[in-house]
Amino acid sequence: MDHRQIVLDTETTGIDPKQGHRIIEIGCVELINRRLTGNNFHVYVNPDRPIEDEAINVHGITNEFLRDKPRYHQVAQEFFDYIKGSELVIHNAAFDVGFMDHEFAKLTTRYPKTAEYCQILDTLKMARDLHPGQKNNLDALCRRYDINNAKRTMHGALLDAEILADVYLTMTGGQVNINYGTDGANKNAREGEIIRLPADRAPLTVLMATPDEMNEHESRLDLVESKGGSCLWRQ
Repeated sequence: MDHRQIVLDTETTGIDPKQGHRIIEIGCVELINRRLTGNNFHVYVNPDRPIEDEAINVHGITNEFLRDKPRYHQVAQEFFDYIKGSELVIHNAAFDVGFMDHEFAKLTTRYPKTAEYCQILDTLKMARDLHPGQKNNLDALCRRYDINNAKRTMHGALLDAEILADVYLTMTGGQVNINYGTDGANKNAREGEIIRLPADRAPLTVLMATPDEMNEHESRLDLVESKGGSCLWRQ
């Protein structure tokens, strides 16, 4: 049976839903059997209340930007249907789940607590177990696992979910079960086995890197060398 995970992040008007703070952005990235599918969920939400200045300094989202965006009750069912039955992968899960439960509880339609219809995996707890006594926020984990987060000048729910997906996959061993063979060659193969391609197969297509991809590759090699690493490609 396929294992469906949703890497999730939210942005909010402040830090405590008990003080009336609300969700203003939801970003989700879908993984099926640890593969990114591209079936993502992203929405901005009008909270009908002011956003604290401290929060704006973190995510850059303003009330003016959200003025024409839908209210939570207008996106709640679609969001619920999207995550229902999945395993949620969240960094500091108590924060996001607390806001989600608060938002769903405000609606006239009754929704269960998030933990009743989703499994919850907290990558902050996982990182603290793996790296005790070290910084384990998302930026620190990106540095530790050499994940490019250059676009992350401010927090954003979808961008942070995409970065967290990379962090989670790297932290837990990377993507798995990459399949290069034909259906006939692989139907009896078990996950994790090396697939032998038939000798009479058609020639493999060779895709050349674009100039932009080559520049990005060289930048990554520069980063490795700046950290004292040795690059086989430059030997």
